[in-house]
Formats: sequence, structure tokens, C-alpha cells
Amino acid sequence: MDLNTVAEILDARQPAPWRPGDAWLGGGTYLFSEPQPHLRRLVDLSRTGWTPVERHPDGSLEIAATCTIAQLSRFAAELRTTAAPLVEQCCRAFLASFKIWNMATAGGNLCNALPAGPMISLTAALDAECLLLAQDGVRRRVRVADFVTRAGRKDLADGELLRSITVPARALSCRTAFRQASLYGLGRSGVLVIGTLDPLDGSLTLTITASTVRPFRLWFPLPPTAGELRTRIASTVADDEWFDDIHGLPEWRAHMTFRYAEEIRRELGETTA
Repeated sequence: MDLNTVAEILDARQPAPWRPGDAWLGGGTYLFSEPQPHLRRLVDLSRTGWTPVERHPDGSLEIAATCTIAQLSRFAAELRTTAAPLVEQCCRAFLASFKIWNMATAGGNLCNALPAGPMISLTAALDAECLLLAQDGVRRRVRVADFVTRAGRKDLADGELLRSITVPARALSCRTAFRQASLYGLGRSGVLVIGTLDPLDGSLTLTITASTVRPFRLWFPLPPTAGELRTRIASTVADDEWFDDIHGLPEWRAHMTFRYAEEIRRELGETTA
């Protein structure tokens, strides 16, 4: 897609005053996929030189906003943690060509805030935190589960930049379970449910994405019974928070979410129902 309203591309390493019509350019797989008539300038992040993904001394994992899906997948293949397979499962949830894998970024996936965004699913499930940089240099941190507020909406001010996403070390030690459903063999996720079991305290967390308009992260001090789990989901996700589009009706999304949640409960730590 030619963005014929864009008159200038700026280098993010050379800051310029932010003005209406500006947008950050990461991989560009969304920006160049459809018309963007409101845009006049793109601020290119590709030359920032940020390390795509790295493990810190405290065991946490920091994923740069510019890290591509291909880079994250390669890193996860060498990652020796219990939760490492979940990274590849979420990368594969893109169901995209190698061209997209090598251009699409983790940060772009979060900032698009689409319910089916698998990087949202991954990082919300692992209790990750976004580092946001304002135009005046102020930094703030927001949990991924709170960053996406509705379909296509996020907690991001005008001109604010998502710099990186940090996964805590404790989350990387969790056992995980992954379930995904689509109406089509190679279609967009209509339901994506992830469970994590903390080996330190035995708590279970269930993260619901794709089927809902925003991520829902449900924490249980111990694995719940089937009834407790079903009641918790029903009381947490409102009727108008089940997503509705061409990729699945709300009723189907809700049904599959309850089904997968129960499968995950049994897989990670079934208690007496």
C-alpha cells in the first residue's frame, strides 16, 4: 500500500517535535497494509539499534518493541526455561508468511491492540510490563494486561513510544498450557487461552485473549474446581466484552473459551470437582 499522504520519514535517533499526523514506524506490516489518510510523517525506529531480546542478570526477559517475530522465535529456541515453548506457540499463532515474520514487530502487535494479537496473548499471560516513553522523556510502566483497553485501543498517549516489554523471571519458570481456535484452518485466532502454573506457590493463572475485546488475566491461589473456574470467567467477562467480528460470533467464542479453560485446568492441576 502506497501511503501517498506521507510527505516525510524521520529518523527516530534524531528527535523532532511531535505533531499531528506523525506515527512511529516499526516493521510497517500494519501501516502499509491499508490506507492511512491521517498520516503526514513517519518516525522510523529501524535504526535505533535496540537489542531485539535479552535475558537480564535477574532472569527477566526484555523484548524490544522493534524485535521481529522471527528474532523472538530464534531466541526462544535457545531459551532454557520452562515457559520457553509458549513463546514459539504464540509466534506460530500469527499464521503468517516468512515475509511478515521478518518484518512484524512485537511492539507493533501490542500497539495495534487487536484481540487476536498473539504477542498480546504471550506477554499478558507471562505478566509482562510495558516500558513507555513520553515526548518529554517521562517513563512509565504498564502491565500488558492493562495496556490494551479495548479492541484497537491502548493506554498510549499521543506521541508516546512503547520501548520494550519485560517478562519477569518468575513467569518464565511456570508450566504453561496453550489453546487456540479459528474458524478456518489458517485463519485469525478467534479464541486464545493460556494457562500458567507457578511452581513456587502453586497458583494458577488463566489468560483469555482473541475471544474478548481486551485481555483478561484470572489468578487463582490454587487450581480451581471446574465450577469455580466457570463461575469466575462468567462473572469477569461481561456479555459485551466477547468480541464479535467476521472471525467468530460471541457465542462461539465464549463456548470455546469455557471449553479450553477447563482443558487447561485439567492439564495444569485439576482439583476435586
